[in-house]
Amino acid sequence: MTEPLQDVDPATAAQMIDAGTASLIDVREDDEWAAGHAPKAVHVPLGDLDPSAHADGGPLVVVCRSGGRSSKAAAKLATAGLAVHNLSGGMTAWGNAGQPVLRDDGTPGTVI
Repeated sequence: MTEPLQDVDPATAAQMIDAGTASLIDVREDDEWAAGHAPKAVHVPLGDLDPSAHADGGPLVVVCRSGGRSSKAAAKLATAGLAVHNLSGGMTAWGNAGQPVLRDDGTPGTVI
């Protein structure tokens, strides 16, 4: 069993994602995603998370609203042998750090 990698803060996560050295997976529910999400995130609700679907990619950063669900997701992905970080403080911290939160149509979103 692999342990999840160290938690990352929003600025570090954004740098990793922008540089293409990690992918961002948002494990929140559909209504939370629709209200607003990080621009390069991939939406995979926690209940639908299948580690084998991410086995061919590089390191992952997982995010939820506050960090609880994404911590569970990180543990599940790490147990499957994947390199994964939890985004500390979740989308709440992401938005508070001034990182973009958008809706699917590109308009400004909110974190619910």
